Amino acid sequence: MTVLSSLGSFVVVVGLLTLTPGMDTALIVRTAAVGAPRRAWGVVLGIQSGTLVWGLLTSAGITALLTASRLAYDVLRWAGACYLIWMGLSMLWAARRHRAEPLVVAEAPGFRRGLLTNLLNPKMGAFYVALLPQFIPPGVSPLAFGVLLTCVHIMLGTAWSAVLVGLAHRLRALLRRPAARRLLDRITGTVITAFGLRLALSSS
Repeated sequence: MTVLSSLGSFVVVVGLLTLTPGMDTALIVRTAAVGAPRRAWGVVLGIQSGTLVWGLLTSAGITALLTASRLAYDVLRWAGACYLIWMGLSMLWAARRHRAEPLVVAEAPGFRRGLLTNLLNPKMGAFYVALLPQFIPPGVSPLAFGVLLTCVHIMLGTAWSAVLVGLAHRLRALLRRPAARRLLDRITGTVITAFGLRLALSSS
């Protein structure tokens, strides 16, 4: 496997995963629809910063220690699950109470929210441990090439996030209507709560 073929294969695999709707998509769209674009980009920056941290730790071999330690993995898993469930239920409660913003969660800076949802998810670390080594060709520095692959992932994720933020902003007038906003909060809250529950019920 050459360097170029490794990069090409990685782009295809990660690109498809990036386009798959999930928790990050729901959080970015919801933030862009009901808040200022700067706040949505804060979420994007937080998510991608978390991706960079996981990529650096994985390339340095540190993440493998986390995934190998049941105690460390479970502590991070439960912390992430509690945070996601709290955030999701807050949005669902806000929609039920017809509030403009979901309790304390709405006051949290976008960057911090995006960063925590990423870093408190040990599945992200396990994902990188399983994925990155497959695309590192022989004869190269695992650390340097792993960081390069992480940067490619970040660029793809940022590009797709820009599309999501742009679409949500164009539909902002529609999505900011009370009924549409409650529906958006219900959908986003349900998705995030479901991810939190799945994380809590999963094992290392």
